[in-house]
Amino acid sequence: MFQYAAVAGAGAAAAAAGAAGAGSGAAGAGTGIAGIGAARTGAAGATGTESGAVGAGGVPGVQGGRGGDGRRRGKEVATYVFVTGANGVAAADPELTLRGHRTVGVSLPGHGPEEQFHRAYQAPQDLAELATRPSPMAGVTLDDYVEATVDAVRRVSGHGPVILVGGSLGGATITKAADVVPDLIDLLVYDTAFCCTRLRSPNDYLSTPEGKESLAANVVAGIVADPAVIGALRVNWRTNDGEFLRAVKAAFMAEASEGELLAMLNTLLPDESLQVGSADARGHKEAWGRVPRVYIRHTRDRMIPLALQDRMIKDADATTPDNTFKVFSVEASHAPTAETYRQITEILHKLAR
Repeated sequence: MFQYAAVAGAGAAAAAAGAAGAGSGAAGAGTGIAGIGAARTGAAGATGTESGAVGAGGVPGVQGGRGGDGRRRGKEVATYVFVTGANGVAAADPELTLRGHRTVGVSLPGHGPEEQFHRAYQAPQDLAELATRPSPMAGVTLDDYVEATVDAVRRVSGHGPVILVGGSLGGATITKAADVVPDLIDLLVYDTAFCCTRLRSPNDYLSTPEGKESLAANVVAGIVADPAVIGALRVNWRTNDGEFLRAVKAAFMAEASEGELLAMLNTLLPDESLQVGSADARGHKEAWGRVPRVYIRHTRDRMIPLALQDRMIKDADATTPDNTFKVFSVEASHAPTAETYRQITEILHKLAR
């Protein structure tokens, strides 16, 4: 998921900024991946191709070695490191593992279910306690997310190529992680994710004309605590309010069945950081800009509209004209269904071949 950020206090625009990403924190119901999904525009069958097509040969730098430090990887097994968006939990992709790859989800600070789930959030809910209970996300910053991600990258990098995948708000995290350890990352994958270059933060991009069609503000009605009181954004994803559920479905997972939507929402954590969406998430040309990268567009995304995804791709490519995005597209909402996510798994699988 994303960040319905400064909703409380800063107005609907900030709120939208926060909400965009809610799908990212919880990938398609039944997939177990927070914030991943996609396939390409004009895709033939499950995978299709794209500009600079990454076919069976994969993306240069993954299978053949790491280029930046001169180490060759040969046929070593790639590790996919997944970074969730807002409100998501650490999760990997079991299908990629079955296909012979290593996969791991990054445990972000404050994102442990054991830290956020409590009896007040269970039915019947104690809304009074939810409104005042301190949040484990209070004070958590983008730097904290980056530190956890860099630690995971360092731990797996000695075992083979590293493909770092970020969904939605997770894009901000993988960009800054690449600034820290560019030579340990063989490929960056943005799955309908924020990639900040010309503008400072995800919230700034959501405030552009391309972001104005976002339905992020649909999340506002689910906020159940004053951010100034608990130090975080808290959304009651487990409400049975029909109007809110319809609004969230339209924003995050329009093509899903009721069961798929509820399964996705029930995986989400209620609390998210107040600070990450407005943090400086710009990548630097001399570090992030050297790492090969892929963007998976979600053509039906109503949280990070397609026009905004395309603007971020264009801005990034203008920043590093010698290292541009390989672009894939899938007909999916922000949070893909299990059926749609299978197309993304296929794309991810071929990136390492």
